[in-house]
Amino acid sequence: MKIVINPKVSEWESILERPVQKTKDIEKIVKPILRKVKRSGDKALKKFALEYDHVQIKNLLVTREEIVAAKAMVDPALKEAILIAKENIEKFHAAQQTPNLVMEVMEGVTCMRKSVAIQKVGLYIPGGTAPLFSTVLMLGIPANIAGCEEVVLCTPPNKEGNIHPAILYTADLIGIDKIVKAGGAQAVAALTYGTESVPKVDKIFGPGNQYVTAAKQLAVKKGVAIDMPAGPSEVLVYADQTAVPAFVASDLLSQAEHGVDSQVVLVASSEKIAHKVLKEVENQLEKLPRKDIAKKALDNSVAVIMPVEKTAVELINFYAPEHLIICVENEDQVVNSIVNAGSIFIGNYTPESAGDYASGTNHTLPTYGYARNYSGVSLDSFIKKITYQKITAQGIQNLGPTVELMAANEQLEAHKNAVTIRLEYLEKKKS
Repeated sequence: MKIVINPKVSEWESILERPVQKTKDIEKIVKPILRKVKRSGDKALKKFALEYDHVQIKNLLVTREEIVAAKAMVDPALKEAILIAKENIEKFHAAQQTPNLVMEVMEGVTCMRKSVAIQKVGLYIPGGTAPLFSTVLMLGIPANIAGCEEVVLCTPPNKEGNIHPAILYTADLIGIDKIVKAGGAQAVAALTYGTESVPKVDKIFGPGNQYVTAAKQLAVKKGVAIDMPAGPSEVLVYADQTAVPAFVASDLLSQAEHGVDSQVVLVASSEKIAHKVLKEVENQLEKLPRKDIAKKALDNSVAVIMPVEKTAVELINFYAPEHLIICVENEDQVVNSIVNAGSIFIGNYTPESAGDYASGTNHTLPTYGYARNYSGVSLDSFIKKITYQKITAQGIQNLGPTVELMAANEQLEAHKNAVTIRLEYLEKKKS
């Protein structure tokens, strides 16, 4: 990681530049995949499984027998850990439910708002370099709480044509029984258009590589919603003299091991702290099984020395990190000053990995600066809000003249007439 000392605001953009995503080049590869799946359905999915996953798939849908066999393969200790995480995630997401809103805004005019589940959702679960069974919890649990009618899970098979046992165990635990052996852009295409085995869905959720991301963004043009635009995973740690360097280093590396295009940023209050942290990074890196991946990610990364807290906060909000860890003495004031972040982790004993797995918050978060205008996945992501209004005879008499006047001034005579005809009807009833 390079070190930059107290950079000018004009330099922030170049210093914090994320790994370049060659969107146009990726789309050129992805678009034909979408077209082939649309045209050939299951046949195309099997062809792409052979081409990209190097496996011949007979049945795209996971059978009940496969799920039962997988459950027996999961270590009991891991099952217990998944159950604890499930309970915490369920508690936090269930608490996000809100009552229906009913309000009489003026006499005779009642407005209402109700939450309704998105009926059909697709969950994409990465299974390549790391089988993310935790993402099954993060997406499947709020889908259940919201009341989604149909939940379809897509995840790539291994070279034997199997899905990782922990993914199948977790999916079964929360009641997902439609599991498709398909990964990459082709899985997103299947959820977008539907195939003989894969239902077409209304919204697609889940992280993935650059091809999955590009496919999701193209799906939007086909009338399918997505959770958010997403890029490589990232973390920013803000540390001062109260931070434990070993802890900070471990958090930086926990993100760096995600992928070679991940990015980690250290914002330190002094050079002394930065050097201590980077020394710890070197020591811990050598012990990691995925150290080669983490090393490449560190090439995309930077340590920024910001002695002034106010300026440091401004830089953090400018970067808008997916994950933000705050380990500073004045944590309350700093936390309250943050307006752009996917999820915030406060204090020396709150590792980002706790949120990734089991604290209860969701780990599907906006990356690549999208935290400026997107929230992470929550219960709200799986519902839509429908508004209603009911107006009585007295209500239309109270509100009608206002609507007539506004419609007339917009020169929309039919709008005005829809009110006038009702008012005249009521007037005749009186006489």
